[in-house]
Amino acid sequence: MKRILLLLTILFSLQLSAIASESKDTQFDAGKMIMEHVGDDHSWHILTYKDKHVSIPLPVIIINDGKLDVFMSSKFEHGHASYKGYKIGSLEEEGEKGKGKIICVDDNGKWTGKIPFDFSITKNVLMLFIVSAIIIFIVFRAKSIAKKRVGKSPKGTQTIVEFIILFIRDDIAIPSIGLKRHSKFMPYLLTAFCFIFLSNIMGLFPFFPGGANLTGNIAVTLVLAVFTFIITQFSANKDYFKHIFNMPGVPWWLKFPIPLMPIVEILSLFTKPFALTIRLFANITAGHIIILGFLSIIFIFGNQNVALGYGVSIVPVFFAVFMSLLEILVAFIQAYVFTLLSAIYIGMAHEEHAEVAHKVIGK
Repeated sequence: MKRILLLLTILFSLQLSAIASESKDTQFDAGKMIMEHVGDDHSWHILTYKDKHVSIPLPVIIINDGKLDVFMSSKFEHGHASYKGYKIGSLEEEGEKGKGKIICVDDNGKWTGKIPFDFSITKNVLMLFIVSAIIIFIVFRAKSIAKKRVGKSPKGTQTIVEFIILFIRDDIAIPSIGLKRHSKFMPYLLTAFCFIFLSNIMGLFPFFPGGANLTGNIAVTLVLAVFTFIITQFSANKDYFKHIFNMPGVPWWLKFPIPLMPIVEILSLFTKPFALTIRLFANITAGHIIILGFLSIIFIFGNQNVALGYGVSIVPVFFAVFMSLLEILVAFIQAYVFTLLSAIYIGMAHEEHAEVAHKVIGK
């Protein structure tokens, strides 16, 4: 516990230093700071030192009128310059429609109203690659250790990987999908759990290679939910679709002439992945916003009076540390909930529905 608190103290020191360097000699804008930290970006900001931004430039890949343009995001000079007829839009000049996006500009730097196709490697995309690489490395490392220790007890990385596999298999896959069918869906469930959990944990670290709000990006959570939706629908048996369009045991007047129950069932097909998307996105983003909100209190009071900022700092830091400890738990819970619900939806698509039971009762 002492080591965890020491680590959190170091992390918050780095976080506070980053916020302080950004707010130095300027009016602190808590809302802007929070949205910049939880949002995506075309460069990976490390720190600001003496009004100089230290960041890792990322590749910009644009297709405009059939033409491919590739260059580094450093050409934009942190959003203050244009390059090759492109620039990063701002809220003040381009409004909500162009904010944070790469837009086309004329020779005077004015937006032409056009937004090219952007396939850039952004901060969240790079984090996705990093998380994927870590998972692949851990799995192959555990596999290598297992080969060397055949017939022996698990050790090191192998122990962690085997624990996760057994946890997902025994506590999620088998109870939700069934003993006969669970093995076919284990690779997806394991991948989803590990990806979400590691992304959540990495997002709590305020320095490279952590700090990106990957699972707090609704596009990422939507893609994960779509994977669950596709796997569920394409692996379902005929009883699943029969249950949707002609639910057994339901009075006929709920099916004809107005198919009320089929409409409800069809809508439920899409509300399930929608719930998966919003639940993961909202919980992770809310956690980051709350922590940054507590830390912002220090600088809001500090702008009024430096001594006042130091005086109130102990309370926001205490609550921020508490929220960070809670976020570690939430990182696991959200990965678990997403994987469990995915397994339940898949299991529902394979079970034999009430029609069989009705026939047995009728006899």
